[in-house]
Amino acid sequence: MTDSTEISPAARPLDFIRQIIAEDLHSGKHQQIVTRFPPEPNGFLHIGHAKSICLNFGIGMENNSPCHLRFDDTNPSKEESIYVESIKKDVQWLGFDWGRNLFYASDYFDRLYDSACQLIKLGCAYVCELSAEEIRTYRGTLTEPGKESPYRDRTIAENLDLFQRMKEGEFDEGSRVLRARIDMNSPNLNLRDPVLYRILKVTHHRTGDAWCIYPMYDYTHSLSDAIEGITHSLCTLEFEDHRPLYNWFLDTLKTEYHPRQIEFARLNLTYTVMSKRKILQLVQGGYVEGWDDPRMLTISGLRRRGYSASAIRKFCSDIGIGKKESWIDMSVLENTAREALNETAPRVMVVLNPLKVIIDNYPDGQIEEMEAQNHPQRPEMGSRRVPFSRELYIERDDFMEEPPKKFFRLGPEREVRLRYGYFIRCVSVVKDAATGEITAIHCTYDPETRGGSAPDGRKVKGTIHWVSAPHAISCPVRIYDRLFLTENPDADRNVDFKEHLNPNSLTILDNCMLEPSLGKAQAGEQFQFERQGYFCTDLIDSQSGTPVFNRTVTLKDSWIKTDKGSHKP
Repeated sequence: MTDSTEISPAARPLDFIRQIIAEDLHSGKHQQIVTRFPPEPNGFLHIGHAKSICLNFGIGMENNSPCHLRFDDTNPSKEESIYVESIKKDVQWLGFDWGRNLFYASDYFDRLYDSACQLIKLGCAYVCELSAEEIRTYRGTLTEPGKESPYRDRTIAENLDLFQRMKEGEFDEGSRVLRARIDMNSPNLNLRDPVLYRILKVTHHRTGDAWCIYPMYDYTHSLSDAIEGITHSLCTLEFEDHRPLYNWFLDTLKTEYHPRQIEFARLNLTYTVMSKRKILQLVQGGYVEGWDDPRMLTISGLRRRGYSASAIRKFCSDIGIGKKESWIDMSVLENTAREALNETAPRVMVVLNPLKVIIDNYPDGQIEEMEAQNHPQRPEMGSRRVPFSRELYIERDDFMEEPPKKFFRLGPEREVRLRYGYFIRCVSVVKDAATGEITAIHCTYDPETRGGSAPDGRKVKGTIHWVSAPHAISCPVRIYDRLFLTENPDADRNVDFKEHLNPNSLTILDNCMLEPSLGKAQAGEQFQFERQGYFCTDLIDSQSGTPVFNRTVTLKDSWIKTDKGSHKP
């Protein structure tokens, strides 16, 4: 799926981050802005990352300045090359380009090690032999000061020797770490001698087995920013309490560049989870088909679902950048996709739950071609010809044997308009003798009503879509719904978030009938199935050669809030 929509600089009032950047440029503090997007390659990106991507790369585009893509690959036990490639693909698909500015934290492993040695020489780091649990206990709480490690006062020479031996693989995992020597009584727990390096005897996806010690995120992130000359390091609010530590590293090591860390509110979206750890549970537990399952709000999942890059960028722009945490209703994202597809998606006719219609007075063997508009509001998109024959398929829901008063579709002795076709009237019903299920309906048509109007001026209240039975293409269609039934699956910490999964988040309709023009649909193409919703071609079945479609979004918001928060389609 491609999206050629041009990305233009923000025309809306500047958010607080862009105001800071504008002031820094105006004052001459910076001649050029340099931002970065620093994902960890331990999973696929999701819609929350899209907000950060659009912010960092968007600022770069608006100021004709670089934005770096830097992989924080410091935990080889969870990182894989497949995640690196998926992240690159997602960033590019969203419409952004890092150019020559592709970096990895692993590019700096030698420099990070040298800086750690420098901290030891400054008396600002030491090798500690407490276990991970002991370090947590010694750390204290928000109301209780920490307790100093018994290894805190080792000599510089001893620390340098131990750290070198850690690097050479002499010690077991978990037996030693390198910690910063800051302040165990600090009210900020992040400054209570944080861990800088730990031993991990795991093969790295880029450096192989060259290293068996790996730096921690806070330490790596700050120095990587400084090495790359980042001017504004944009992070979400959970890193606000980490900013003093970020600055401590830069100030203590007296780095040439001192980026400014600025925090903004992360994206919180209803009816989903935004934690990679929890998304991984869904993937590994088989609750979804994979990272790119269309029910997931990963970027690859949204892409398969039929969301366009321009719709995601517009969503990120519309919700804005703020300083306070807030919740965005899922309907905002869905409406953005709906509005975008309404403008661009060609219209087609597809019957999802087919019921046979036989037009008794239509000449047997006759085929007509009806002119159908590809988009009623965009004549430049042209038209197509759809075949019409004696036997058709209509939606089963468009017929009722005993229709209520306000049912304006087809029923016994009722007349409806076939979209682009004729008026038809039901004259009889065929049922299965064993089950009583309606298997076909017989109708007559008025040959004077071709195109949808009657010469005698009579009116019908219902218009339904159809597909010619001899020409129909049978294919599966996947109907996707929200993955969770509750707005905040994480609200109750005593209940596993997976308990809130929607059991009807995926319905597969195996015998849908497509108009023949869709036989040539390519993977990634988007359509409006008239009266049904917006759908995307997911893939082409290798055996039959027919497409498989995913529903992107309904024609209108089908979620209705009740006291129980249930969903009514």
